[in-house]
Amino acid sequence: MLALLQYHRESFVRKVVGIDDAAAAQSPVVSGTSLLWLTKHLAGAESAWFLIRFAGQDVELPDEKVQPGDTVEAAVENYRQVWSRVAPIVEHADLDEVCRRPGDQPQCNLRWIISHMLEETARHAGHADILRELIDGSTGR
Repeated sequence: MLALLQYHRESFVRKVVGIDDAAAAQSPVVSGTSLLWLTKHLAGAESAWFLIRFAGQDVELPDEKVQPGDTVEAAVENYRQVWSRVAPIVEHADLDEVCRRPGDQPQCNLRWIISHMLEETARHAGHADILRELIDGSTGR
């Protein structure tokens, strides 16, 4: 499951790198979704689910709103740093272990969280694929 999550993370990142910051911040869709926002959102989602809810860490969730001066490089680097913080927490944990801090969500275990992040990351990789094609015509995995 973790290998598949990493595959989807990297697939997402491939859709974001190689585009300039202004284009990554623009949204060609009515919802306002942009490549930069998606990158910031995925970093925040992993932080919320793995670091805060599952591990019970006191970390501040980053602002997902795209700000002037945000760059693709910084957003991707932050996302990758979250992966490195998540890895030691999940690689030897029991998949049936429940969240230390469930928050307003029903109690769930690590297996559910990994499955949810697989779905979330793959779905947003698809969004990124469409956004990138609309912005500059780039396609492919």
